[in-house]
Amino acid sequence: MIKSDLSSFNNDWYRPGSSVKRLLWYFFNVLFLLNPLNPFVGLKIFVLKMFGAKIGEGVIIKPKVSVKYPWKLEIGANTWIGENVWIDNLDVVKIGSNCCLSQGALLLSGNHNYKKKSFDLLVRPITLEDGAWVGARAIVVQGVVMKSHSILTVNSVATANLEPYGIYQGNPAVKIRERIISES
Repeated sequence: MIKSDLSSFNNDWYRPGSSVKRLLWYFFNVLFLLNPLNPFVGLKIFVLKMFGAKIGEGVIIKPKVSVKYPWKLEIGANTWIGENVWIDNLDVVKIGSNCCLSQGALLLSGNHNYKKKSFDLLVRPITLEDGAWVGARAIVVQGVVMKSHSILTVNSVATANLEPYGIYQGNPAVKIRERIISES
């Protein structure tokens, strides 16, 4: 039986940005986003935009948020990002308007090919369409599209696309009912 050999791992093809840019971002991320002593949303947004993020009006970013590469991040208007959210965007992550990422949510756009001896890196984009809600400690993996107003409930894992207005639960997440939004 063939065994994994991590010494043969090679992701030279993956170029997320210059090493200087990544190093600078590492320190800015720690100082301005991860730092629980920085309550200033405007400063966080300014720093993210300075590194290439596209961010709409009215976005709220709570303390202890981590973004891997802001130059691969788009966030629409009036979106909320809760405490301890990790946007591990090795590929592009697009978050629509009026979305909510609750505490401890993880957007994971990279993984490894467990079928290959060399455990090669795999990356694919993630899209959260307008009104999508990622519950606390829930995970969205690479290649997933959360369609308009879909919900991924607490501690669930989205491994496939979520239908519009669907509420999903479990690991892997399955649709449990429809989301109905009232006027009041």
